[in-house]
Amino acid sequence: MYQIHCLNPISKVGLNHLSENYSLTDNAAEADGILVRSAVMHDMELSDRLLAVARAGAGYNNIPLDKCAQKGIVVFNTPGANANGVKEMIIAAMLLASRDIVGGIEWVKENHQNPEIAKATEKAKKAFAGTEIMGKTLGVIGLGAIGAMVANVAEQLGMKVMGYDPFLSVDAAWKLSHSVKHVTDVNEIYSSCDFITIHVPAMDSTKGMIGKDAIALMKPNAVILNFARDVLCDEQAVVDALAEGRIRRYVSDFPTPVTSGKPGCIVIPHLGASTEESEDNCAVMAVKEIEDYLENGSIVNSVNYPRCEVGPCRTASRVAVLHRNVAGMLTAITTCAADAGINIAEVVNKSRDEVAYTLIDLDQKATAQMVDSLNAISGVFRVRVIK
Repeated sequence: MYQIHCLNPISKVGLNHLSENYSLTDNAAEADGILVRSAVMHDMELSDRLLAVARAGAGYNNIPLDKCAQKGIVVFNTPGANANGVKEMIIAAMLLASRDIVGGIEWVKENHQNPEIAKATEKAKKAFAGTEIMGKTLGVIGLGAIGAMVANVAEQLGMKVMGYDPFLSVDAAWKLSHSVKHVTDVNEIYSSCDFITIHVPAMDSTKGMIGKDAIALMKPNAVILNFARDVLCDEQAVVDALAEGRIRRYVSDFPTPVTSGKPGCIVIPHLGASTEESEDNCAVMAVKEIEDYLENGSIVNSVNYPRCEVGPCRTASRVAVLHRNVAGMLTAITTCAADAGINIAEVVNKSRDEVAYTLIDLDQKATAQMVDSLNAISGVFRVRVIK
């Protein structure tokens, strides 16, 4: 029986997918797996029993990836599960930035007691007039699950779309409309587009990527949309540019002291993926990822270990070894089986940067001697006997 702990409220639709082999626990120290949304885990004591963490969402900066990797804890996220919810919010954001809908609604609230409000409206509405998005150019930085969906819908709405992604996968490329122009220089996005939306992970190389230099290339009517991470934009540079009339609007899903309430900023309280459907989809995917890993050793959508898709074990035993990615490790692992007199039916070895993952299917049950020998190898983080 596996124990699962939820650090945040997790959709019941997802939890209902847990099989009879699982139970929920309120004690994180007893958990084999943890489901999390926004709770910060960096200062959390990670139990030696913990095998996996699944983030019900795409972002994972609330989880200590390196710390988990070195303890042999696989961390998953759920890319694409909330993409539609974010996509719809971005389309709404473009409309909010193009036409002063918010200002118009506020005017109605302020004048709701005016018995002549209908007549006054005809004079006041000019102040909230805007432009249409049809025919405008949208630049999409990052063509993953969300970026590709935004690009395709924008094209269907009559917009011209340019996309930038130096790491565009073949799978992502297939999902893009043939009308989306793929550019290889992000500066072309900055200089050519009326709307710019960013969809890249927050890393040292991407933090502040939309700053003074990028803004200097933009049109004075440019609208920046940030529904990925607040740190991707130098928000002070954005606020300064708005004040100086060098860009038109900044729409963000991340309230911060820098942008909240500032002229030209439309700040939304992190609602991008906050739909019932998105939360359900993320929870279902997170549960399936943990189940597949705990029961079969499969790793899909991990952010700290390599992808390793395998089916159920068809031999007498399956052993997983999580270890450093160093020379000679595979030989050392297989030697442990040989020394125990156990024949190896199949070996799968995958690596990712400094860590690696090895699955060995055996024709006999793994013995305590073999497991002890594996654990004694320098550079091994964890050994799991799955079957």
